[in-house]
Amino acid sequence: MIRIFLALFVLLSNIAFSQNKLNLIPYPQKVETLKGEFTIPATLLLSHDLPKEETEYLRKRVESSLPLRYAQKGEIAHITNSIISPASAKDAEQKKEYYSIEISPKQIHIKSYTRQGYFLALQTLIQLFEDHKTDKKLPAIKIEDQPRFAWRGMHLDVCRHFFTVDEVKQYIDYLAMYKLNTFHWHLTDDQGWRIEIKKYPKLTQIGSKRKESMIGAYVDNTFDGKPYGPYFYTQEQIKDVIKYAQQRHITVVPEIEMPGHALAALSAYPELACTQGPFESATKWGVFDDVFCPKEETFRFLENVLDEVIQLFPSQYIHIGGDECPKTRWKECAHCQDLIKKNNLKDEHGLQSYFIQRIEKYVNTKGRKIIGWDEILEGGLAPNAAVMSWTGVNGGIEAAKAKHFAVMTPGAYCYFDHYQGDPQSEPNAFGGFTPLDKVYSYNPVPSELTADQAKYILGVQANLWTEYILDFKQVQYMIFPRLMALSEVGWGTSDPKNYKEFENRVISQFKVLDKMGVNYAKSIYNISGKVVPSNGGIAYELSTSQNSSGIRYTLNGTTPTINSKAYQSPVSIPNSLTIKSAYFEDGQLKSAVSTQEFIVSKTTGKKITLEQQPSENYSFGGPFTLIDGIIGNTRQLGKTWLGFNGKDVVATIDFGQKTNFSEVYFNTLDNKGSWIHLAKSAKIFVSDDNKNFKLIKEIGKEEIQNAKGKIRLNVGTQNAKYLKVFIENAGVIPAGNPGADSKAWLFVDEIGVN
Repeated sequence: MIRIFLALFVLLSNIAFSQNKLNLIPYPQKVETLKGEFTIPATLLLSHDLPKEETEYLRKRVESSLPLRYAQKGEIAHITNSIISPASAKDAEQKKEYYSIEISPKQIHIKSYTRQGYFLALQTLIQLFEDHKTDKKLPAIKIEDQPRFAWRGMHLDVCRHFFTVDEVKQYIDYLAMYKLNTFHWHLTDDQGWRIEIKKYPKLTQIGSKRKESMIGAYVDNTFDGKPYGPYFYTQEQIKDVIKYAQQRHITVVPEIEMPGHALAALSAYPELACTQGPFESATKWGVFDDVFCPKEETFRFLENVLDEVIQLFPSQYIHIGGDECPKTRWKECAHCQDLIKKNNLKDEHGLQSYFIQRIEKYVNTKGRKIIGWDEILEGGLAPNAAVMSWTGVNGGIEAAKAKHFAVMTPGAYCYFDHYQGDPQSEPNAFGGFTPLDKVYSYNPVPSELTADQAKYILGVQANLWTEYILDFKQVQYMIFPRLMALSEVGWGTSDPKNYKEFENRVISQFKVLDKMGVNYAKSIYNISGKVVPSNGGIAYELSTSQNSSGIRYTLNGTTPTINSKAYQSPVSIPNSLTIKSAYFEDGQLKSAVSTQEFIVSKTTGKKITLEQQPSENYSFGGPFTLIDGIIGNTRQLGKTWLGFNGKDVVATIDFGQKTNFSEVYFNTLDNKGSWIHLAKSAKIFVSDDNKNFKLIKEIGKEEIQNAKGKIRLNVGTQNAKYLKVFIENAGVIPAGNPGADSKAWLFVDEIGVN
């Protein structure tokens, strides 16, 4: 047990402190208000027996505005009876992140079982100092605190775009500020190998560079024509980063991708593939067929790589990827097929399990454990592996039920490469729509688990993939302020019912980020629009984190000014139009101008049901998205599309009364690099009783391809109460395409009728 306290002396004050909630993120588990307040003196006195490394961190964080010095002998001798009593080793382990802070009018007293707990206490104290920098008065309070989850992580992809050692250290600082404790460093992928392996120098000589990079939206298929790299971290640099993280009590978990996402490695050592190559580091984003071949030469290579990785990284877990591994090459490879027969494996999915289990056994011999993306469940989970559940929550549920540890990181809540505001006013992003409130709403423990099974949920992590993140300023923009929501979710004190209160605390933190020069997203200041049903049609509901009375809008496509119509309630959309909105304060424009075009048809705002629901990653607005009057933007897969993974769209629309129409339209997407394929076929039905449906139109794959997914169907003169639209998913992705043998995605935007 560490005996520590921080003593800071001032004169007693009789002024009562406000009962308002403290501006702390993550919010502590328990806060008790005491009498009085602590006045911050010109110089704070520090006890001599405080842990020096952590205390020096405190000094550096606050020294510009708050001078600190260690007390001279005798200055704080009279409070030695405040030292905490001894605790058992078991308690110390259980409470390694526990701390308490008691602020009285005379002193600040920190208790902790470990240096890690002390460091977490300092983060709370720094936030209090920052929030009361002006009035120089802290509330008299007692905080008792420790996190709910042991794994509170952030991931950073340095393969698609590279970031310097100094930038990685800044990233680690951000994690420390908000009490995250795990940094997942994604070091290898198709587009670049970023870690020096001394036994295999060509990994960095060849694999750390690519001839060019994709730019703009994926559908543009354009490239910058500029060589990228060589970029990698030397082993000395990696040691430096690990030491830096350890000083901030953050565990660095390395990721070495296998058996897929291997093109950069294969460009250096083509003999590790099923085919002869030659290969080159990928210039496009996405998934590629050429992967590691499970032959003895490959396993020796990977074991040698892991030897050097394990020697560098002291983390308990080594991340081995395991995701998005196409089986195309394995199906065509005589060695792979022989291996399947020799080991009585069911198929190529069984071969993936064989691959992962061999790697796991080797890692276990080194005293470490593996963790991998949830595709490592394919064909059976390795005996001691932990799962990082990203495709949804099912991987984590399956792992926990089998008594395997899991880290929850579902794309719908935890992918920070998704849009966080209106895609039309945000920088180009991967897709999806994950605003601050959605991150904050996440509960990492699935309701399907029993209390005993829930113990296997290690925690939560957010991921930052960098296909569309060109520099560190954009990294900052994508993680802030969403990292704050993740922090409170991981700490276990988030409460979605009180989101607005959390949002106010986030805004209070912006002054700290401003001081640090962080390029955070101000999306919460911008106008957020939501289509809602209204009297058989639709209305557009506008909101902002600020006072909604400052919103101004126009309905004729012109840019709003302070003199434009003031927003009071959802705006009725009776016909096709363009609404523009913005937030004004003190007569000045304070937000980006938000633009939304509506195309109103006879289905707009009507009742709709879906037989199968969209993927959670692409489900914003639910079924209503298909009749909300908004045509999807093919360059931005954010709010305007529903995405179905391996599922058909079967939508039934109730007009409310028999309605005349002669045209049905909808759009599907063709973006094969992202596994999104045009529909295979479509059928249109009508009914008057919602039971007996009549087929009135059918089209096949060729017609859909000729129309490039923009479907306009003349269905003759119809008069019906119900319309059913069946849009068939392409099914399994065929060989020769990214994601071959996986389920295709079907994206649909708006089902309209004229």
